[in-house]
Amino acid sequence: MPFRCVLPLLMALMPVSPVLASESPVTPLVIGHRGASALLPEHTLAAYARAIADGADYIEPDLVATRDGVLVARHENEIGGTTDVAQRPEFAARKRRQVIDGETFEGWFTEDFTLAELKTLRARERLPELRGTAHDGHYEVATLDEVIALASEQAALRDRTIGLIPEIKHPSHFQRIGLPMEERLLQTLAAHAYTRQAPVVIQSFEQTNLRALRERLGATHPNIRLLQLLGPAEASPGDALAAGIARRYADLMTPEGLREIAAYADLLGPWTRSLIPHAADGTLGTPTDLMRDARAAGLPVWPYTFRPENAFLPRALRRGDDPRMRHDDGAIEEIRAYLALGIGGFFTDDPAVGRRAVDGR
Repeated sequence: MPFRCVLPLLMALMPVSPVLASESPVTPLVIGHRGASALLPEHTLAAYARAIADGADYIEPDLVATRDGVLVARHENEIGGTTDVAQRPEFAARKRRQVIDGETFEGWFTEDFTLAELKTLRARERLPELRGTAHDGHYEVATLDEVIALASEQAALRDRTIGLIPEIKHPSHFQRIGLPMEERLLQTLAAHAYTRQAPVVIQSFEQTNLRALRERLGATHPNIRLLQLLGPAEASPGDALAAGIARRYADLMTPEGLREIAAYADLLGPWTRSLIPHAADGTLGTPTDLMRDARAAGLPVWPYTFRPENAFLPRALRRGDDPRMRHDDGAIEEIRAYLALGIGGFFTDDPAVGRRAVDGR
């Protein structure tokens, strides 16, 4: 396989990575994607605590808003698949349809619930067919305040800094319905001593809100950086769809598009396959020009998302045919192929696997 012989030796020579607030070419940052979401229901305090225990440098809360304007950690504002709301008869009448970023969704939405109501729900595994349901029903929906408090407590306990990398989900949608999240996010960060000094990276798949945040932050928040996420090439950002602008992520992946991003963002977060596509024979293919062009634009690259199950690995790196089967060594080999490109950090559902990949174990 490509990189199989060279990478273990290369990575074994690398030092154990400390937690850094800034980019380092020899100590890539391990980001707990929605916590340790390969092991526990995503975006729960338990998943974030496990991610930290397993060596994550940053933890990632995706943020959506409640009806009363509180920021909570959910991957989507539609919560039918990640909580037990569908089994709660008292909320049956709140099921509805709406269009978000040009796509129709049916279910239950956080903006229709107060925080007190959401706190009565319990989290469920988003991918039960792959990861089972053993932990369903045990954990609450977490607020951003609670996630920050956990990071602060764990940082003190472990005597190391733990960064936060919140993603603002569907910002144009929440702006349209009168629940914009950007100022609420900044206010929450400012309200905690920990996030007034710890490294914070705010990410979004849209450009408009990141541009506004850049103007709002100025030079007064040196611990906060901005990351532009890039979806699949043919998809369009939500703000472009809302404005009727014909813009795809492919347009942002050009040298010109990357220079535009560099004017307001500090980091780039592409899908892994935008950097190294899967070849027809099931191996990792030839890297695209995106890494080279991002570097030329001055943008460190933190791709998403590495997962240890066969269902997400290139065919050549799987173990057996069962999509539920984990293959940690295959996941480590995949991550190390990207480390060899020079990425500065990466999102993973299993930070323990990511830590092994970085530390050469």
